[in-house]
Amino acid sequence: MDPWPALTVISSLAIRGSAYVFLRWVTDFLANLSCIEANKSNDQIPGHHFPPIVLYSLITFLVSFALTSRETSPYEIVADEVDIVVADNDKGRVRAEDSRGSAFHDADSDSDEEVELDIEEMVVLEERDPQIFKTLLFGLPSPTSPFWSLVTMAINVALALCVGDMIFRGPLLYPSRDVSFIRVGHVSDSSANLLIREPDLSKLPVYISFRNAENVEYESNESEQSERPWKTAGQIYWLSNETDYTYPLTISRLQPSTRYEYAASNSQSGYFQTAPSIGETNPRDRKFTFLTSSCIKPRFPYNPLSHPLEIPGFAHLAQWIPKVQASFMLFLGDFIYVDVPHRFGIDKETYRREYRQVYASPSWPAVSSSLPWIHVLDDHEIANDWDANTTSPYPSAIDPFTHYQASTNPPPVHDGATYYSFTQSLASFFLLDTRSYRTPEFAPANPSSPSKSMLGSTQLHHLLAFLRAPSPPGVHWKVVVSSIPFTRNWRFNNADTWAGYLHERQTILEAMWDVGATSSTGVVVLSGDRHEFAATSFPPPRGGKWRLAATVHEFSTSPLSMFYLPVRTYVEDEEEEPKEVCIKYLPGGNSKFGIVEMENVSGGEQSLLRFRLVVDGEEAWAYVVSSPPAGKGRGKDAVWG
Repeated sequence: MDPWPALTVISSLAIRGSAYVFLRWVTDFLANLSCIEANKSNDQIPGHHFPPIVLYSLITFLVSFALTSRETSPYEIVADEVDIVVADNDKGRVRAEDSRGSAFHDADSDSDEEVELDIEEMVVLEERDPQIFKTLLFGLPSPTSPFWSLVTMAINVALALCVGDMIFRGPLLYPSRDVSFIRVGHVSDSSANLLIREPDLSKLPVYISFRNAENVEYESNESEQSERPWKTAGQIYWLSNETDYTYPLTISRLQPSTRYEYAASNSQSGYFQTAPSIGETNPRDRKFTFLTSSCIKPRFPYNPLSHPLEIPGFAHLAQWIPKVQASFMLFLGDFIYVDVPHRFGIDKETYRREYRQVYASPSWPAVSSSLPWIHVLDDHEIANDWDANTTSPYPSAIDPFTHYQASTNPPPVHDGATYYSFTQSLASFFLLDTRSYRTPEFAPANPSSPSKSMLGSTQLHHLLAFLRAPSPPGVHWKVVVSSIPFTRNWRFNNADTWAGYLHERQTILEAMWDVGATSSTGVVVLSGDRHEFAATSFPPPRGGKWRLAATVHEFSTSPLSMFYLPVRTYVEDEEEEPKEVCIKYLPGGNSKFGIVEMENVSGGEQSLLRFRLVVDGEEAWAYVVSSPPAGKGRGKDAVWG
């Protein structure tokens, strides 16, 4: 039996299946299936499996396709007749059996004499059908149509080229070394942090100015605009490769709840609005609003016609920014995917290029010209499921994170820390670093071991102090920001989440319940990482010292622009203690972000937190939580559906 057609079909299906999965899912999820129990290493990178499969399958396909084509006849036999005639001899004429089995001979046909045979065969051929469907579906060459053979071969070659295009075109052709931009980081009620990048040293010094931009849309002539004079924010005289030509600058002595315009001498400009005073809300809508999400990867899902640095999810976000007038985007990690779909190195330049490419994306200006961004660190800024502290490649990874992200973040909790805390409007925030200080996930494997720590002793101490500290007047929420989910309900690869560090998590959870049991401040956890959405509540144990109003809520939202998981991995186990109640689970959607709105009720004694989920540009779900009532009584449920 000829093996080449079967090999052609197998290799063709391997190309098409692997390419589809790779271009739709980038194999972050699928790669982890085979390495959950493995020892984490820098070589354990998502996306490594399918490109080699596509390459080797393509080579196999081209060889087997050519051999199959050579041995495939364009005709098929529809009739075949054979006549056998025995020549005359002394015994007489004999007619031998023909192809239909008819025969006649004389009585002496059993003679041992030699006879002469005359064999005649008639074969009727018919041109075969081109078998278009079979050719296109399985990658087999068409028996009669070179055109359809070339089409099916071109499909497989094109898919392989698309895989190569996704891996190599952006990093190799768009290093973005010349990108120039200004972005806004943390904005308080009296200051604003700006990050300036200018690699063209001929434009130095760069002068940055700002002015009040309240009601600027109503100004119709230059005289009205001249009443808003520009003020000097600072000058930049020197930039170098040491910081990848970036410089953080703080504009101070600003007024609360005021819109400002900034401009630089290198033709960069934009807007920001200062935060309300602590305990106050935005005077325009009496709310405090911000956005939250995580996980972005340029050009995903893959589109061969799009710009290599385009970020599709940003288009959805840009539509909502003017609608909600958010104070900032709280981005929960995986701003870059240095290891997806392929890691090109572990040096500083490799990591720096990933950040530059996001900021050079044609999609970036629409989501940054008037929206400040605040960042936390997660694994793909270093390496997948990172749990090796500050070993290599962490030093290379933290260099651009420091220059591009942390330099304009809120103040660190202490000098040199990579976790942050700030208070704004109705909420106090603590931004965790869940990567730099954790102990290894599987050392020991028992998630309840007291020796395992996600935060390290120093960060844990500061977090507990943050939770125990009394809230300023008018502040009704403490928001703990974790790059990875707090709930253990995600059952897939949950050793990388807080489910792998249950002893430390229990300590934190009890401190959170203490907040709601002894004050009118509610605790909310915001997380990302899982490429799904889930809202989970953590009610205190029944009959314990905590009232039900102390229930902690988590909203885990991702990705902003990446793949979503093709299988369902979030499962509530009603038998586990303490209870973790699923409020809502929405796994689908390549683009998801949350809108968090806070407003005061009951004369300011309590506050409502409304979480609105946007999936692929459409609002998909909303939920309201109230802060605990004042006092230490048992209280009523703090949850509103």
